[in-house]
Amino acid sequence: MRWRNLLIATAAILLSSALQAAPISDDIDASVTKGMARTGSQGLAMAIIENGEVTFVKSWGKRNAAGDPLTTDTVMYGASLTKMAFGYLVAQLADEGKIDLDASIATYLAKPLPEYVGEAEKFAPYGHLAGDERWRKLTPRLLLNHGSGFANFYWLNEDQKLKFHFEPGARYAYSGDGINLLQFVLERGLGLDVEAEMQRRFFVPLGMANSSLIWQPHFAANLADGWKEDGGVEPHDERSKVRAAGSMDTSIADLAKLVAAYVRGDGLSAKARAAMVSPQLPIKSRGQFPTLLPQPETAPYPQLSAALGVLAFTGPQGAGFQKGGHNDSTGNTLVCLEQGQRCVLLLSNDVRSEQLYPALVSQVLGKTGFPWAWEYGDQPWTVK
Repeated sequence: MRWRNLLIATAAILLSSALQAAPISDDIDASVTKGMARTGSQGLAMAIIENGEVTFVKSWGKRNAAGDPLTTDTVMYGASLTKMAFGYLVAQLADEGKIDLDASIATYLAKPLPEYVGEAEKFAPYGHLAGDERWRKLTPRLLLNHGSGFANFYWLNEDQKLKFHFEPGARYAYSGDGINLLQFVLERGLGLDVEAEMQRRFFVPLGMANSSLIWQPHFAANLADGWKEDGGVEPHDERSKVRAAGSMDTSIADLAKLVAAYVRGDGLSAKARAAMVSPQLPIKSRGQFPTLLPQPETAPYPQLSAALGVLAFTGPQGAGFQKGGHNDSTGNTLVCLEQGQRCVLLLSNDVRSEQLYPALVSQVLGKTGFPWAWEYGDQPWTVK
């Protein structure tokens, strides 16, 4: 009788769990559908990772103005989620002893950085740094955690020159130029081909056939164009240069696989996996952009720090990490909680979808503590 009661109780628990799990998909579908109608968003895709495994992948809406459906295999622009993927690569290289995260980049270059011209100009005009020896203070860690001292991109400076706005390591300021410089160091200093390394280590083994850091002709068969804030359509850019700061094309099905591997720490020692997403450089700015915002004396979001290509944060459920990706017609985000290795990945070919992200992430993960107002600005939908 005791065993019979135990079996009945177990069956009841399993049935209850199944009944609780089933509506989650329905609830998400309802939230996304209503949210897209409210915001005018034309396309959105979501993946959920639980215990380091992909448990949910779905897409909604259109991939182009012709009305072709956005599918889970549609090639979408990864934008700055490229930085997360690149950080994973660098973490593996460091774990393998191929690069020291805290060594000066001068260690790996055959000549001083300002002397690189020609091919180097495809990254940034490093010659602008001639006479400023602070470039020697740059390390892979500082470049990955946005402590380089550069603006986001040099052409955003009034004089369009690459220059230091503060001492390397003194503070956080988002910099695509810093990330791309690390790519340059890997390629010129270590002789690596970053695209080839991404394919060899991640894209091919994980079955990510629709992912690359450079345009692939077969992407055209199922490609997402984008929608801007005003509803205008933006054709998908066929990116002709590998850029660690943001050239990745991918699909929600593909990127979900990479995120799951990242969360598990595949290819990394436990120590390296923990360090990759641990707080390393405090963030004291009121917002992510403009890049060089003044820093208040007291950090408005003390739970937020830079890690290796992602942001580390703490909240009511413990430690987590986040990375966004954005341009005029793209809105992407990834939010993960270390407890339970749980993540929500959202890709959209309509920037208006970003209005839905705080609520959707909370719906799946509960309260995380990530400061959405820092990411997107003080909006009605970035509820603190």
